[in-house]
Amino acid sequence: MQGAAPKLAGRVALVAGATRGAGRAIARELARAGAVVYCSGRSTAQGPSDYGRKETIEETVELIRAEGGTAHPAVVDHRRLGEVRSLIERIDQDQGRLDILVNDIGGEAYVEFDIPLWEFDFDKGMKLFDTGFTTHLITSHCALGLLTSRPGGLVVEVTDGTRAYNSTHYRSTVFLDITKTAVDRLAFAEGHELAPHGATAVSVTPGWLRSEMMLDHFNVSEDTWRQAAEANRGKTDAVPPYEFVISETPAMLARGIVAMAADPDRSRWNTTSLSSFQLAEHYGLTDVDGSRPDSWSFITAMESRPVAEIDAAEFR
Repeated sequence: MQGAAPKLAGRVALVAGATRGAGRAIARELARAGAVVYCSGRSTAQGPSDYGRKETIEETVELIRAEGGTAHPAVVDHRRLGEVRSLIERIDQDQGRLDILVNDIGGEAYVEFDIPLWEFDFDKGMKLFDTGFTTHLITSHCALGLLTSRPGGLVVEVTDGTRAYNSTHYRSTVFLDITKTAVDRLAFAEGHELAPHGATAVSVTPGWLRSEMMLDHFNVSEDTWRQAAEANRGKTDAVPPYEFVISETPAMLARGIVAMAADPDRSRWNTTSLSSFQLAEHYGLTDVDGSRPDSWSFITAMESRPVAEIDAAEFR
């Protein structure tokens, strides 16, 4: 843990999509800061999701409890309105409040890159959209009544790419592009409706996230990822690509979200789009290795400068 934890004692949080990756890290950091955290997801020991991953929502809760935090598992498919409504009713009955909502379900397992819309399998595309965006819409629809029952609430919509980056970059397929930009727009719209109730909504994005899924995809580990990426500098179609040298752990985004939740002036961020780097820079945070990767600036620089001239250390 980094320094003194922000104090969120007495706050109640829901992290939708807390099974792995950023969601798991966010749930753990919120609990370390004293919040009661409801961790929801589909993957359980008895019934894993179609992501085909080994992580479960129970494991996330076990990790939090082992660290002395308070967490409750909730096996929920956030594409199903009734299941989400039941979860919010449970939180209301148990706690009588909801202070922090983090919508982190991303649908990355369903992405197929560089396929034009007319050739894309429509059902697969809609599965990506419904998992990566409709889940956010349903969860906010069900939760915001409870969250606005007292002032000070925070809604965090986790997406991929800052608003500035996505406004000028096409994200490989229509379904992926629309999904990720829609999540950001949802936060923008929510912020306008939440402001009169003293609540805040923001969209946030990690940089190149070094999640469990990404490490496995590139067949590297926390001990080997940097060396493997550096070895592929200047190569095309290499695995992992050189750009992976700027990757970050899920902890940097999680630390930034916790700091924002603890900030009495967090309404300054309402309706905005923030990167993990921006949050870390503003709140004086780093990743677990003490660096502060600026992934989006690094990726943008690679579009206009020769790779040989770019040192990733400039952006960490």
